[in-house]
Amino acid sequence: MVSFAPPETFKRRADFLRLAARARKLARPGFVMQVARSGGEQPFRIGYTATKKIGNAVARNRARRRLKEAARLSFAAITLTGVEMVLVCRKETADLPFPTLCANLQTAIAEVMR
Repeated sequence: MVSFAPPETFKRRADFLRLAARARKLARPGFVMQVARSGGEQPFRIGYTATKKIGNAVARNRARRRLKEAARLSFAAITLTGVEMVLVCRKETADLPFPTLCANLQTAIAEVMR
């Protein structure tokens, strides 16, 4: 059964900083992925962030929404446990064609999960 419900997200800044310090980083057109194994049977958690380099609040929110939807669709058929991930938006996130963004995310996921 495929679940299209979004995964649990990070709420605190400390979680983002912890992953930025110790996670494996993977850069792709449209985003940077930071991944760390949390171990055990912890549920999959994800965070999304967009810096002010991207533009004003409208541009940052548009980029983050597109990345969130691409992640939701990409993780629908995958069951991950013990993984924490942060997706960082880039300037081209808002302008990249959506199928390309999804394809880039799926290849990054496949590379990380090897």
